[in-house]
Amino acid sequence: MTTQSRRFGGFGIDQLRQQLEERIAGHLVQSPEQADLLTLAMRAGALGAGKRMRPLLLMLVARDLGCDSKALVDVACAVEMVHAASLILDDMPCMDNAMLRRGEPTIHVRFGEDVAILAAIGLLSRAFGILAAAQEIPAAIRARLVSKLSETVGDQGLVKGQFLDLHGERRTAAEIAVTNELKTGVLLGVAVDMAAIIAESDDCVAESLRAFALAAGQAFQIRDDFQDGPGNDSAHTGKDTGKDLGKPTFVNTLGHEEARRRLDRHLEDAERHLHAALGGAGHTRRFVAGLFARSKDSAAFAPNAQGTPAHLHAAGARVSLARH
Repeated sequence: MTTQSRRFGGFGIDQLRQQLEERIAGHLVQSPEQADLLTLAMRAGALGAGKRMRPLLLMLVARDLGCDSKALVDVACAVEMVHAASLILDDMPCMDNAMLRRGEPTIHVRFGEDVAILAAIGLLSRAFGILAAAQEIPAAIRARLVSKLSETVGDQGLVKGQFLDLHGERRTAAEIAVTNELKTGVLLGVAVDMAAIIAESDDCVAESLRAFALAAGQAFQIRDDFQDGPGNDSAHTGKDTGKDLGKPTFVNTLGHEEARRRLDRHLEDAERHLHAALGGAGHTRRFVAGLFARSKDSAAFAPNAQGTPAHLHAAGARVSLARH
């Protein structure tokens, strides 16, 4: 992607990412008194290589909705810290027992299991503290943001999703979809939910954004199912492969062709709902198009030259979303 194509309306996506990462680093500042493994692990978990998809999505959606609050970057930091905490916990030996994340050894491998657990708790706590302290946002809006993020983390969100992934029955496509929604869709959902809240959007726009995020979340999870399969290289995916062998994923349960068809349908739904919420143009659409960049045998999500929705192309086994 060229520098020009990264620039949206006078600001660049790389500039936004840098602003976000500098702000996260500022929230996790390491003073001489804090130069310990816990602080190092929190910073490693939150600042490791990644696309920053969720916080960037939040900021871009909010801007497309007309919000220019200076607190946007802090709200985005909170979402990214929750995501980082969830990855640390998902990778633990008692969970997915992963050794590699975003091209680097996982946090528990680098710092030990005890420090990894505490780092995840520390990041979650810091995320809510950041939201509560965002004085640029009216108190009533801050309360809604805190409540929405709490729902996402809790026993009907990420926690429930990981539990179902480890212990739940997923014999049917519907049961697999529920687990995928809770493991992947809810964090995308909260990103657009919080953007709609801070922008004080109407219910129709918020509902379309939520539908977009849930469809995109299903597509991302199917993408992960494909990337976990035989023949994929950890150097490309940035994490361990083969972790889903024997698990009832869409690919394992329904086969490659049906999983590809479902990927197509979810991408089509995501495109339709995003267009309903934000129209054919806008920073968000171009950002999402970059995430779903078409390559050989891959699905596409992109506006055409006039900024109106493009038809999806034939989907395949890989979508360019590595190290998300």
